[in-house]
Amino acid sequence: MSINLNLDDEQSKRLEARARELGVDARELAKAAVNDLLSRQADDFRRAATVVLQKNRELYRRLS
Repeated sequence: MSINLNLDDEQSKRLEARARELGVDARELAKAAVNDLLSRQADDFRRAATVVLQKNRELYRRLS
C-alpha cells in the first residue's frame, strides 16, 4: 500500500532535521514512526485487557 502525506513546511523541516540527526532517510523515519504508532496501540490494548482480566478474574470465575 502506498500513502501520500502532505506535510506543512514546518513539519517537513522538522522531519528532515530529525532524519539527518539519526542518519536515515526522511521517508524511512516516517515509516518507522507509523510502525511504532501501530504497534504501540496493540501493546496498550493488550496491557489494558490483561489488567482488566486480572482485576476481575474472581468475578468472571463466579459468572461461569
